[in-house]
Amino acid sequence: MRLPLPRPDEGSGPPAPRGPVSTPGEWRSASEDAAATVERAFREERPAVLATLIRHLGDFQLAEDAVQDAFAAAVATWPRDGVPANPGAWITVAARRRAIDRLRRDRSLADRTERLAELARIESQQGAATEEDGAVHDDRLRLIFTCCHPALALQSRVALTLRALGGLSTAEIARAFLVTETAMGQRLVRAKRKIAGAHIPYRVPPDEALPDRLRGVLGVVYLIFNEGYAATGGDRLVRGELCSEAIRLGFLLSKLMPDDAEVLGLLALMLLHDARRAARVDPHGRYVALDEQDRSLWDQGRIRAGLRMLERALALRRPGPHQLQAAIAALHVESPSPEETDWAQIAELYTMLARIDRSPVIELNRAVAVSFGSGPEAGLKLLRPLLVTPEIERYQPLHAAHAELLRRVGDRSGAAIAYARAIELSTNAVERAELERRRGAL
Repeated sequence: MRLPLPRPDEGSGPPAPRGPVSTPGEWRSASEDAAATVERAFREERPAVLATLIRHLGDFQLAEDAVQDAFAAAVATWPRDGVPANPGAWITVAARRRAIDRLRRDRSLADRTERLAELARIESQQGAATEEDGAVHDDRLRLIFTCCHPALALQSRVALTLRALGGLSTAEIARAFLVTETAMGQRLVRAKRKIAGAHIPYRVPPDEALPDRLRGVLGVVYLIFNEGYAATGGDRLVRGELCSEAIRLGFLLSKLMPDDAEVLGLLALMLLHDARRAARVDPHGRYVALDEQDRSLWDQGRIRAGLRMLERALALRRPGPHQLQAAIAALHVESPSPEETDWAQIAELYTMLARIDRSPVIELNRAVAVSFGSGPEAGLKLLRPLLVTPEIERYQPLHAAHAELLRRVGDRSGAAIAYARAIELSTNAVERAELERRRGAL
């Protein structure tokens, strides 16, 4: 996916940041090489630059605007002058100087003088173009926990995380979540105002609060992945760009928190699920069930990476829900065929998962696993109580699973009714078409 990079400001020349840039003889001069490097830097360097600038400025919106200005300058100058040896340092210096320019122009800020003095102090320091590795590490963690702060609405947390850490444009995020660009823009503005108005601290939570806050962060990343893996609406089953962004965020978290078992577990889970992406729809865009997928299309590199992450997580001996779900996914992808899947072990893992993270959705998944391991009647026995659980009475997968189990025990009329309910609740065109096909096959 190519990023819509900001355009350079008309009528203003780019900044001439000092710092570790290469001499003209070291520059790569090809314009297409420069354009690709700007795009890569936008994706890879932007979170760290933004995180550090927020610390310097104490202002989320001002920092984001300055970073946008810096990338606009890179778009204008790198194809002409060549790519710096250290693109991230160039962007950092350029963003800081653009922030100074904006502060000088904006006389409405009460603490404008203090902010300018702090930026001037940083600018005057020897080696100001680079940050200590530890400081940059901490800045990125601060940004993650700020974007996912529980004081923000969940939808705002998701949008802000994709914008600040993923680098997706407002339009891209809006398309992914099927809302207008205007509505998504307003959501982002409200989130930034809430951070400023509520004085949400820009910091990593203290040790006693870290477990709960980290669960919230992982929940946001997994929500992004799930929306990509099985889109709730629209005419595509998979939104690959969201899957990729969530996995990229997972790798970032695993780099920043390498000894947290649940961080590694979530990354393993996403990699193992995403490995089957190419097989989940046929060439015509039709849904393909797990037991019908062409396993030669599964991404073996993703599978190996996911299994490595799962091994690292389990070696820490701190089991958690994401690790258990990753272990379930591993049993699926390691099975040579649908018939050889170890459904009994999968059902047992769901039982263990329910003990530490009880929810009707986990019980539903356990019922399905039991139906494959012990027969559809055994699965129906576990599923029926969920049909009267208010929490998931409008959960489409519940009724789709109910229909499948009824079909397997030979209750065609009951299955037709359950399929109709699942179709009524489905907002994704690919899933709805598959459910209609199955109902028609009765």
